[in-house]
Amino acid sequence: MGKIGVIGGGIAGVSTALLLDEDITLFERKDSLISGPPFCHLHAGGNLYPTLPLKECKQLLKESIDFAKIYPLSVDYRPTVVTFPKSCSQEPLEYIKKLESIKKEYEELIKQDISNKLLGEPQNYYKIYNKEDIVELKNKEIPKEPKTLDEWMISFSKYVNLDSIKFPVIIIQEYGLNMFQSAAAAELLLSKKKNVDLKLNTEVFDVKRVGDKFVVSYSSGDAILQEKFDYIINAAGFLSGKIDDALGFKRAKLVEFKAAYVTKWSDKVKFPEIIFHGKRGTPRGMAQFTPYAGGYFQLHGMTKDITLFDNGLVKAPSGVSYAKLDSNFLKKIDFGWSVDEAKLRTKKAIEHFKDFIPKFAKEAKVTSTPLFGAQQIPGNNPELRAAEVSFEKNYARCEIVKVSSAISMVKAIAKKFNLKYSSKIDDLEPKSVETLAKKIAKNRNYPEKVGEILNQKKSL
Repeated sequence: MGKIGVIGGGIAGVSTALLLDEDITLFERKDSLISGPPFCHLHAGGNLYPTLPLKECKQLLKESIDFAKIYPLSVDYRPTVVTFPKSCSQEPLEYIKKLESIKKEYEELIKQDISNKLLGEPQNYYKIYNKEDIVELKNKEIPKEPKTLDEWMISFSKYVNLDSIKFPVIIIQEYGLNMFQSAAAAELLLSKKKNVDLKLNTEVFDVKRVGDKFVVSYSSGDAILQEKFDYIINAAGFLSGKIDDALGFKRAKLVEFKAAYVTKWSDKVKFPEIIFHGKRGTPRGMAQFTPYAGGYFQLHGMTKDITLFDNGLVKAPSGVSYAKLDSNFLKKIDFGWSVDEAKLRTKKAIEHFKDFIPKFAKEAKVTSTPLFGAQQIPGNNPELRAAEVSFEKNYARCEIVKVSSAISMVKAIAKKFNLKYSSKIDDLEPKSVETLAKKIAKNRNYPEKVGEILNQKKSL
């Protein structure tokens, strides 16, 4: 069908190169793939967002299942516990009503195709626990390898301050995604693709339309080069507006800089992920406790002292597509954090859990570099989570907000441009993916252990 230039080696660009059976050149300005904003969930049903419209929840459910089929070794089969602190204005019972609708949608997807049963048995999609149920679990021994929802809840029952939360609490088969495993799998899979020319350490600085072709100008080392393409797939993430502006395309969009923080605690107990909901941008913003292998935990605190930042959400000016972040954020993205700021925000992230998991807040240690990046959001709604792609002539603009949407995005591109799409992905040896994932983590100044999967096999 012609030559395709894909700009950006994040999850959107990589998935495009993997799934389109066409002549593709993939440009990535950094030295490895999938190094942008951190991700840690399938987002199967938008479970971390109680106010997300049901339509978007159902979309994310289907997209998450599609994603897990393409990147199976990235899935961390540990559940997520959702709680509503007493300080939170939202109520668990309203949230449960939505979960029941998502569960029915999951059942329907399985009826349509049995291969969609990737989130466990539908009757176990979620489970509700009242306070007396949790108190009863406190008397049980924490298993070394939890296999049931009840077993995963034992560590929760023993460590969470039950007086700080409303009941019931809900455990959901919302699994984790390991970013480093995704990056490793992408690198190994693309190395086998004869139709893909991968150009790392290569920065695209201009794109022009010349007749019915696109001319891409890029730098690689000391060389300045040009190449012609029949199609351009703009997967440049928070920089995608620059490509739009170079071509004279206008698209309303937001860009948000966010960070999560890596901490070290006990490696003797396996925890589920735990969400303590709260209003975004307030001192009581959502607290997110994400377990990794080796006793490492990733923390989000949706306050401006932790995950969010003053001036961290920017809108593209009228008539312009590129929403430019302040220079201090761009410096972080290109050159990293100052040690003092990283430590300060990580300490605040740990303190954010003092009312919820007191022992963790007292004992957790600050480690290494934050997980961070800038996320694009199409349009003007910062709460949007389910988005895929938009088009101009022979030009696709990847607009995913959640990583799970990447596969649906590629399918839409293939359909729009009548390109060959193939979901046949080579099997990878799990150990080779893990070895490379740990190397990638280390090269990015994170503990090697975060490149491992906490719970490799489906057991719920």
